[in-house]
Amino acid sequence: MPIIELTTHINAPIQQCFDLARSIDVHVASTRQTGETAIAGRTSGLIELGESVTWRARHLGKWQTLTSKITEFEYPNFFTDEMVEGAFKSFRHEHYFFPIKDQTLMKDIFIFESPHGFWGHIANLVFLKGYMQRLLEKRNKVIKEIAENAPFRV
Repeated sequence: MPIIELTTHINAPIQQCFDLARSIDVHVASTRQTGETAIAGRTSGLIELGESVTWRARHLGKWQTLTSKITEFEYPNFFTDEMVEGAFKSFRHEHYFFPIKDQTLMKDIFIFESPHGFWGHIANLVFLKGYMQRLLEKRNKVIKEIAENAPFRV
């Protein structure tokens, strides 16, 4: 199973970073290149424990639908979303937030399993892990830019 780990230093308070990371609206802004939209479940605002969201986006030239659910939540330090239905065999995205004075260290751990056995493993090695890492890096860049430069209102 591929694991992607990212850390992002953000010059903003932990609560603000936590809320930006669970904002449906910020997620949509960070995935404009894929045309991602929330089509069911929580479709705007801040997602909470037990809630789910269904996304529709164009990835790798194909329109796909994926539903994820918030399965763990400890404000403002940690939350986890896990795929309920979608193209992966499974995925788990853990979001950690560590305060450093008035700043935040945001850490992502994204664990996924591709479908199709051997061929899915080859796809991970050739392109999928890198593709997913770039998507997460773009998302974190948008969170950082908003947190450091623009007031955020839900």
